[in-house]
Amino acid sequence: MLYMDKYIQKLNSADFANMYGDDFFLTWEKTRDELDAVFIVADALRYLRENNISAKIFDSGLAISLFRDNSTRTRFSFASACNLLGLEVQDLDEGKSQIAHGETVRETANMISFMADVIGIRDDMYIGKGNAYMRQVVKAVKEGARDGILEQRPTLVNLQCDIDHPTQVMADTAHIIREFGGVENLKGKKIAMTWAYSPSYGKPLSVPQGVIGLMTRFGMDVTLAYPEGYEVMSGVEDIARKHAAESGGSFNKTNSMEEAFKDADIVYPKSWAPFKAMEKRTELYGNNNFTGISTLEKELLAQNSTHKNWECTEEMMRLTKGGKALYLHCLPADISGVSCEAGEVSASVFDRYRVPLYKQASFKPYVIAAMIFLSKVRDPQSTLANLETRATLRKIL
Repeated sequence: MLYMDKYIQKLNSADFANMYGDDFFLTWEKTRDELDAVFIVADALRYLRENNISAKIFDSGLAISLFRDNSTRTRFSFASACNLLGLEVQDLDEGKSQIAHGETVRETANMISFMADVIGIRDDMYIGKGNAYMRQVVKAVKEGARDGILEQRPTLVNLQCDIDHPTQVMADTAHIIREFGGVENLKGKKIAMTWAYSPSYGKPLSVPQGVIGLMTRFGMDVTLAYPEGYEVMSGVEDIARKHAAESGGSFNKTNSMEEAFKDADIVYPKSWAPFKAMEKRTELYGNNNFTGISTLEKELLAQNSTHKNWECTEEMMRLTKGGKALYLHCLPADISGVSCEAGEVSASVFDRYRVPLYKQASFKPYVIAAMIFLSKVRDPQSTLANLETRATLRKIL
């Protein structure tokens, strides 16, 4: 019996056929079965890697990488995922392209997609822009494939937009599933998604929004905490409430970090900018009002500084269930006394959880690879079985 059979049996009980040839924009656009399929395939691919078995399903092809914001983990996770499957990554540096000369989105999307199988985009800084841009790209390559310009259209993976960070929160969930011994054990667990102080401004809302939009689907008790004035998109809160009602979990909000941490099984203290401020920032950039942007930045930094007590400290952690909640962060964290004078988390808490945090990050390449795999492989079960049977060594030991 193949070890891969346990993953195949799980896939056989899930309905995810619509993922073939599809894109991955937002987690709440996927069914529970489709999300579960990503976790299952991610585990299967990780098993192959751990056992030195090649997971290459492509012998050629490009993966286009477009990052409009800085990145370490997601950038390298995307590259690792594509390489794992046999694709070569090509970065689109917009500064070296013809975009500045008036090249349209439709033209750019088609020109970068010759022999490309996947496009990964991070565009998270401007409200109402990032996710919309990704959908423009997909519309363009669909037209390119329809018109015979492209032999086959590349599928898109959202590597973070203004609304959601699906690869991050799916990796977070994979980590939680592993820590709690199975997805079925997440029901009833309390997770505190809380704002935390940062000496910088303008951090995207996509992580907290992604967390409340996804974790509520597993019957978890999700608490969103932030100081007054640091609201996220109301539409995403509505989605979280809907998911909680459907899954038997709950979604609550509070302006108290202590209340959120009390008896929590998992804590996720992370800074973000107020939704209204990010809307204003987008408008200012659209009008090239750099004086206004500078003024807004100073206002937000001053506003942040009044909430320095929103820090994940040892005292705060003692409020959690048994004082032993799982600490999460998408990284890099603002560590008090290390990366900044005062920040999101105390040095002692961060250092205590450093290994679990790095493990949390390690799930992202496999989650991204699974998203690509399910969009490009018509029969994932047979393909996984063949990969194990073929047992091509990744390297000579």
